[in-house]
Amino acid sequence: SALLLFISIMTMFMSGVVAIFEYDLKKIIALSTLSQLGMMMFSISLGLYELAFFHLLTHALFKALLFLCAGILIHGAGNTQDIRSFGGLSLNFPLVTVCMNLANLSLCGVPFLAGFYSKDLIVELACQYSWGIFVLLMMFICLSLTVLYSVRLTYLSFVGPYGGG
Repeated sequence: SALLLFISIMTMFMSGVVAIFEYDLKKIIALSTLSQLGMMMFSISLGLYELAFFHLLTHALFKALLFLCAGILIHGAGNTQDIRSFGGLSLNFPLVTVCMNLANLSLCGVPFLAGFYSKDLIVELACQYSWGIFVLLMMFICLSLTVLYSVRLTYLSFVGPYGGG
């Protein structure tokens, strides 16, 4: 159980760090999925099997929406996956912008969205276990990395300057 806990935290951490430095839209979403799988394994390592399954279901819903939005953006941006060439797409794709932002906010665990209900329970119950300050600190760092790469993706895709040719 301690080995699974360590592997799950390292999976969340490494996939989050790599996602921050990635520019390929589909790779960022895939690394985000890997990070959330680490979150599910973290939950399992604490014995929270039902919560891990609940997070799997909620994650599947908003991640499917993220991939659908990504496909539309890739097609609309001339079949490029490089988010550096997106920028300012909110003017051309207002509905996709809203949907992708809702899915990203759900991924971050914003209250009253799908991801909040599963992720918050895992975090809350993890805080009640006495695994030590290192485990809790790493968990919160990993959660912060999720927010960081989600905000970066939103900024570069929808808000930042247009970088395409």
